[in-house]
Order: sequence, then C-alpha cells, then structure tokens
Amino acid sequence: MQVRARILRAAAIGALLAAGLGGCSSIRDHRGYIVDQALLDSVTPGVDNRTSVERTLGRPTFVSEFGRKDWYYISQNTKQRAFTRPRTEDQLLVRVAFDDSGNVSAVSRSGMERVVRLNPDGDKTPTLGRERTFLEDLFGNIGTVGAPGMGGSAPSGPGPNGS
Repeated sequence: MQVRARILRAAAIGALLAAGLGGCSSIRDHRGYIVDQALLDSVTPGVDNRTSVERTLGRPTFVSEFGRKDWYYISQNTKQRAFTRPRTEDQLLVRVAFDDSGNVSAVSRSGMERVVRLNPDGDKTPTLGRERTFLEDLFGNIGTVGAPGMGGSAPSGPGPNGS
C-alpha cells in the first residue's frame, strides 16, 4: 500500500513539474512575407517589370512613399518568452528597385543588420524646465494667481472680465 502511495505521489509531482515547465516555453512566430527562395532568385534586373514581379512574388509588404516607388518584402521570425515582448530572431528584407519605365533595376537583400533595438530611458520623458516635487505642483500657485497686490492681475471693473 505504501508503494502505491509513493508512486502516486511521484506521478503527481512529475505532472506538476511538467505543467509548470510547460508555461516557461517560448512562442515562435512568423510575420510578413513567406519566403520562397526559388521565386526570389527568379526576379532578374533588366528582364522583369512590375507586373511580372507582382505575379512572381505577390503584392509587396509596402511601397516606398518618397522618390522612386521601390517595393519591399519583409519577413521576420520572432521569439517571445513568458511575460516578455517578442524579439526578432531573424529577418529578411528584399528591396526591388524599378527604373522610370517600370523595369527592375536592382534587387537587394539585407537581414538582421537592419534591426534596431530601442531602449527607452526610464519611465519619464525628459523635458526642459524646473524639476518640481508633487507638493510644489499641488501648492505652488496658491496666492500667486489673481490675488490683488501679489503681482497677479485681478479684474478691475463691475463685469466678470473687468469691463
């Protein structure tokens, strides 16, 4: 009877450990363009045009707003651990540049060297001016705004606006 109780206890502890460790696993996700290397290699400068690129690769992730209307295809693989933000593990950026007549002039690729990790500076945005405490903000204007003879401007006259 004691052997059976020990086995059940060990099984329960093992199940709890497995459930607890299962929550610590990371989530992998793919975002953006699904890369087919053979299709990317088939786009040739001087041969293809906008229509053939769209038929081969599909619609771009985005089109540049300024200058020439280059097409961009972006693919990202991200990883997220429990209670954290997703982090980019791998990225492919394909830029298809067109000349004035709509033919492909260049195809360039880049990867993780284009990813920038920003780390904001604390919880506050630095501003110009004086650092004031909560109490100075709360009680700092008492007696200074609108008090006669204290440097403030009080209305003078019978009406609410001094006229």
